[in-house]
Amino acid sequence: MYLKTLHLRQFRNYREQQIAFSAPKTILLGDNAQGKSNLLEAVELLATLRSHRALRDRELVLEGEPIGQITATLERETGTVDLAVLLRSNGRRTVSLNGETLRRQLDFLGVMNAVQFSSLDLDLVRGGPGERRSWLDTLLIQLEPVYAYILQQYNTVLRQRNALLKQRRRSEEVGETPPDLEQLAIWDAQLAAIGSRVIRRRARVLDRLAPLAQTWHQAISSSTEQLEICYAPNVQLEQDDPSVVQQTFLDKLAQRSIAEQHQGTTLVGPHRDEVEFTINQTPARQYGSQGQQRTLVLALKLAELKLIESVVGEPPLLLLDDVLAELDLNRQNKLLETIQDRFQTLITTTHLGSFDAQWLKSSQILTVRSGHIEE
Repeated sequence: MYLKTLHLRQFRNYREQQIAFSAPKTILLGDNAQGKSNLLEAVELLATLRSHRALRDRELVLEGEPIGQITATLERETGTVDLAVLLRSNGRRTVSLNGETLRRQLDFLGVMNAVQFSSLDLDLVRGGPGERRSWLDTLLIQLEPVYAYILQQYNTVLRQRNALLKQRRRSEEVGETPPDLEQLAIWDAQLAAIGSRVIRRRARVLDRLAPLAQTWHQAISSSTEQLEICYAPNVQLEQDDPSVVQQTFLDKLAQRSIAEQHQGTTLVGPHRDEVEFTINQTPARQYGSQGQQRTLVLALKLAELKLIESVVGEPPLLLLDDVLAELDLNRQNKLLETIQDRFQTLITTTHLGSFDAQWLKSSQILTVRSGHIEE
């Protein structure tokens, strides 16, 4: 797939900007805080409808404006597609394909695929479990767009169940009659049914990703380090059978029932899952050096590229946000070798010193200054 054009209107610090991509590799050159990362964020939104830098749409719309828009033309093997996302400060989005507004955002997902790699991704190793769950979920949404709907359902049920648990705790504290436990049993059944779908999908995607990441990790570390990726679900996954996983989920809810009612929150489910990375049998989070952590994240990103390509049947876009400066020469070379002209790549940088002459010759170089882009 190839991104031909991108048009930003009142998005972040861009008032009006049209970009035509004319090479497999585009280098976005500029000082910090000029808008380079914002452009990559726009592409990420077209691919996943998510931003790893913003929680609310009002952060994405140009300050003082009610709406912002991202439109793009994407060339795929099946033909050319026009994509558009309309963002509103009040949080209501509209998405459209080929000029037709879609009733379900789910139908927009999977049209464009992209792998984002930024310096923030080092938090994959160093950060808390939430960082790793979010990374895994974003990958799954691209491979299986219906997962976005499953995850949304799960979070809705989780919120409702938590509200009921809080209500029970408050009632008991003030001596009122708490809500009936039968109400909780209804939410238990829903949480287990939807939660087991989340768990099984996460387990399956990690089973496919882990061997790819291990191969890349060995290549980058010159076979001196052995990476292991282990899915540690909060509800144990003995076998990939929906009814078995559901029953295990319900059993654990029953075991933690008193603790949940005491704390007023749900203690069981995939919202408490963990993904464990170990290097030579040592937890990477606690003991990995910065170099080891960077190698691990690079291996994960290269594995994502390969996995998406094998599932989708076309190479995804690669978005590199100021990461070359974070990698030593060996890791830089391994990354640049892999890319070649196979993956359309958008790279942000503050200087061109990291690229060899051949790379610069075959790249489109755009200068970014205060929300303006020029060749």
